[in-house]
Amino acid sequence: MSKATRTDPQSPAPHVADSHDLIRVHGARENNLKDVSIEIPKRRLTVFTGVSGSGKSSLVFNTIAAESQRMINETYSTFVQGFMPTLARPEVDVLDGLTTAIIVDQQRMGADPRSTVGTATDANAMLRILFSRLGRPHIGSPNAFSFNVPSVRASGAITVERGAKKTEVQTYTRTGGMCTRCEGRGAVSDIDLTQLYDDSKSLAEGAFTIPGWKSDSFFTVRVYAESGLLDPNKPIRDFTKKEMQDFLYREPTKVKVEGVNLTFEGLIPKIQKSFLSKDREAMQPHIREFVDRAVTFTTCPECDGTRLSEAARSSRIDGVNIADACAMQISDLAAWIRGLEEPSVAPLLATLLRTLESFVEIGLGYLSLERPAGTLSGGEAQRVKMIRHLGSSLTDTTYVFDEPTIGLHPHDIQRMNDLLRRLRDKGNTVLVVEHKPEAIAIADHVVDLGPGAGTAGGTVCFEGTVEGLRASGTVTGRHLDDRAVLKESVRKPTGTLEIRGASANNLRDVDVDIPLGVLAVVTGVAGSGKSSLVHGSIPAGAGVVSIDQGAIRGSRRSNPATYTGLLDPIRKAFAKANGVKPALFSANSEGACPACNGAGVIFTDLAMMAGVSTVCEECDGKRFQASVLEHRLGGRDISEVLAMPVAEAEEFFGAGEARTPAAHAILGRLADVGLGYLSLGQPLTTLSGGERQRLKLATRMADKGGVYVLDEPTTGLHLADVEQLLGLLDRLVDSGKSVIVIEHHQAVMAHADWIIDLGPGAGHDGGRIVFEGTPADLVAARSTLTGEHLAAYVGA
Repeated sequence: MSKATRTDPQSPAPHVADSHDLIRVHGARENNLKDVSIEIPKRRLTVFTGVSGSGKSSLVFNTIAAESQRMINETYSTFVQGFMPTLARPEVDVLDGLTTAIIVDQQRMGADPRSTVGTATDANAMLRILFSRLGRPHIGSPNAFSFNVPSVRASGAITVERGAKKTEVQTYTRTGGMCTRCEGRGAVSDIDLTQLYDDSKSLAEGAFTIPGWKSDSFFTVRVYAESGLLDPNKPIRDFTKKEMQDFLYREPTKVKVEGVNLTFEGLIPKIQKSFLSKDREAMQPHIREFVDRAVTFTTCPECDGTRLSEAARSSRIDGVNIADACAMQISDLAAWIRGLEEPSVAPLLATLLRTLESFVEIGLGYLSLERPAGTLSGGEAQRVKMIRHLGSSLTDTTYVFDEPTIGLHPHDIQRMNDLLRRLRDKGNTVLVVEHKPEAIAIADHVVDLGPGAGTAGGTVCFEGTVEGLRASGTVTGRHLDDRAVLKESVRKPTGTLEIRGASANNLRDVDVDIPLGVLAVVTGVAGSGKSSLVHGSIPAGAGVVSIDQGAIRGSRRSNPATYTGLLDPIRKAFAKANGVKPALFSANSEGACPACNGAGVIFTDLAMMAGVSTVCEECDGKRFQASVLEHRLGGRDISEVLAMPVAEAEEFFGAGEARTPAAHAILGRLADVGLGYLSLGQPLTTLSGGERQRLKLATRMADKGGVYVLDEPTTGLHLADVEQLLGLLDRLVDSGKSVIVIEHHQAVMAHADWIIDLGPGAGHDGGRIVFEGTPADLVAARSTLTGEHLAAYVGA
């Protein structure tokens, strides 16, 4: 290898291009930020800390990363920009020294039922090419191995207009890999008709029991009653055989209802299209409850859950078909790929192997490519997104991470820290929003926001090194070295919840008695089988209220008052006090300002440029008609009530003229989970991840049930907030509830009455109970990874 030698003397003066080594932010005002100005060193690892809701995400994601992405988008032609999401310029005076930002956030991966780990990471695409080249018998192109591509056959006459026109007969075929029975979903559904309608009633009497199907709905109920195809006054049980066939299975047919052209379709296909085409995890809670009641999903008998056609499963490489490959644990699949030596596809094998090894390196070797993407936890989804960046040759890029240690056992956090350091050492700027002390410890630079949350936050409390943060006296600095102590005495169980022969996913015929009436914590490395045991194996009818990590869905119109059901008692109280209809006090109903339709802002779409939203001049952003604001309760109008923080509203609805017990109870639960600072009318889209998790917890606390199951409730919580969470868990147990928590945070483990530890490893190396007992026994034994880390944490 030849290399030129330098003959010019080294210039003593630094080049002007090397002077841009800071990202400067001046006057950031996004969400709750209060004119924040900071300087972030480039090519260093900067960690942003602060209590949940202090403005970390507003600064890192909504200001720095958003502006970087917006400026990159503006380099494309207006034609291309028209197809891209339009991003508004953040509220900031100066942003200088930005580099290309790659965002790796906690957003759950697409919950489409056809999306799997393999399709989301391109590993499936490479496997399909591999089988189309090496599989025997050869059955076709890569499409023949895709469960998203149906087989198509067509023939007919086409006219070719070239010179003299002539008609030719053409045939077209495309071989797809989709199973025809389940249409590539791997499961078939059976619908319980008794959950769809009451057959003792007629259509005119409101026989349907489907959520959202109101008796006056033009497009659902009335199209059946007034189509002329069915007798609306006859009880459904008295329908003739033909009427029942039409009612349940008729193909889409055009009908006229009151002069309007509508489509009549059998009830079963209509339910399948409107409810079953969506992923269960993406449904609203009441819809999910209906689907769980009305629909039973069973593994497709034709493809045995593999989603693939028989032809796709018949083609093999060394005795392994593509369904077998996708079902393997990724670490095993990587070993199988390593053993394939075929020069004709060497580049493909090398790239596929690199992708699979990245899974193992990042701690996800226990997954399989067939795992539905919607079932990944927030931490798993984030690490899957990281995979495409691990082998990247890019440098001088800004990587932005949102709590990358979520869902990681203390044993795995060291591995994640190494990955973050590697990205930095290649010359990249790494920005991390984080709460875990183990991840904060590796920072080159720390920015601490606060001092409080919401309106009490939004300022920079500290900038500097980790040692400086420890000595700074800020909330984060004071709590950085906090260590929970083991309980001196634990509660005695009042009963047990028996799980027998649990074999979901990687569980190995597990028998366990979970104690009731205590705080039970289920631990183990990521992928050891915790969720499979708790969510997948607890028997039905055990009175369980499950609070998982699923995202809260809501538009700009949704806020804590609408999400928790708080607005209903408030509207009724206003209506009763003023002798008017409750609908007037909803910005989504009759009380909405006519100019902005109750949004509070008027949005102007500017095509490929960022849209402009301006505060509505008619209602001044209050969202209600002026006449509605004349009605008062306890001296306040509805817009003033929605602007109140939870703590103030709890006091307001607790006594005096505005006393409303139903509203006061909901507000009490919001205060209990530490959301006392949150405004009732704050849009859900502006809440942080930790705030959403606690909002969901507060809502589900009202559900009837004796057993609460919480999935990593410390997600997004600051060290100071964890203390408050432990107090809440104690109050729940002391009130007679049983609490089962899946958790990695050592403070929660130390606070438990009983620990069930799964392992010893992940995937097929896990799925067994490796310890049951009190935290003190676990620390004393140190027989498991969890025991070792908990012992180190409590200083035993």
